[in-house]
Amino acid sequence: MWNLLKIDKECGKLRDLLEVSATARPEALSVEQLCQDWSAVERAHIAACENCLEAAKDILATREIFKGIASDAGKERPWFATRVMAAIAARERELTESASTWLAVPKFASRLAMASGALLLVATTWLYERPLSTPSQQAAALAAQEPLFEAPPTMNQDDVLVPVQEKNR
Repeated sequence: MWNLLKIDKECGKLRDLLEVSATARPEALSVEQLCQDWSAVERAHIAACENCLEAAKDILATREIFKGIASDAGKERPWFATRVMAAIAARERELTESASTWLAVPKFASRLAMASGALLLVATTWLYERPLSTPSQQAAALAAQEPLFEAPPTMNQDDVLVPVQEKNR
């Protein structure tokens, strides 16, 4: 594999160029075909530098290993961010639905208060204008009631005091 500890600036640039060339020329089977569009200086460097040549061979070997495997780049998948955003949207929908039910309460409360006030006004007006019954009717109604468990009241038995002198005469 690549010896990452022994990379200088020129080798780093060449390896970047190697990756770009490998992507641009998928039909290249050898290092020479891969470096065909490069300048003479870059081709000379890859021929002289063992690390860069080994890196080019590693890229070609890796491409050969993955040759039969189809790319998944065209497939749409529910990646992490998509799933997270979908979960956030679902939670937001739940909160919005529960909040919308509670938003109706103040509207209902104000209507209930108005209806209660109107009912109270009508009831007090009706009670105020209702004719009062006379007290004699109330007394007659009370007198007509007979107690069930008490003895009927006796007539008024006032003691009559007669003076003794009148008795003797």
